[in-house]
Amino acid sequence: MRLRPARVVLFALLLVLVGAACAAKPGNDPSASLRFVVVRHAEKAPAPADDPALTPEGEARAARLAASLANAPLVAVYATDYARTRDTAAPSAAAHGLAVTSYDAREPAAAFVAGLRARHESGTVLVVGHSNTVPGIAGALCGCAVAAMDESEYDHRFIVDIDASGAATLVDRPLP
Repeated sequence: MRLRPARVVLFALLLVLVGAACAAKPGNDPSASLRFVVVRHAEKAPAPADDPALTPEGEARAARLAASLANAPLVAVYATDYARTRDTAAPSAAAHGLAVTSYDAREPAAAFVAGLRARHESGTVLVVGHSNTVPGIAGALCGCAVAAMDESEYDHRFIVDIDASGAATLVDRPLP
C-alpha cells in the first residue's frame, strides 16, 4: 500500500501533536495556576470590643466577596479566629462546600505564607485577615512591598497569582 504525500504530511503532523501533548508538563497547565485572594474582614460592629460581629454593611460585603468568587476554583478558605473574619469568610466557604480553616493572626506573615505555599499547588485560596496583617500576608506572597492599611479601609482585595515558575504578581482590586 502506498501513502499519498498529503496523508504522509497529515500523519507526520498528527505524530508531532501527539508527541507535544505527551511532553507537556502539568505545571504549565493554566487551569492549574495558584491564586491567593487576601482581604481584610468586612465592616465590624463597635461592640463587643474584643470580638465584634459584622454590621449589616459588613454582611453585604461578605456576600459580594462570595459572589466575586462564585466561579473561582476555590480550594481553601482561611480566617483568623475572630467572629468578624470567620463571618467574612463563611459565605465564600459555604458556596464552595469548604470549611473555614483558622490561623493565628500573631503568626509572622512569612511563616504563615510558607505554610500556605506548601499546602497549595493550584486553585484559588481565600485568606481573610485584619488591617494590620493583610498587607504583610499579601507582601509575603508576592515578595513585594504592600502599603499599610488604615483602620477604616475595608475594600482592598489583594490578588496574588503565582505561575508555574513560582513568580508572583500582585493586583489590588477593590471589592465590588
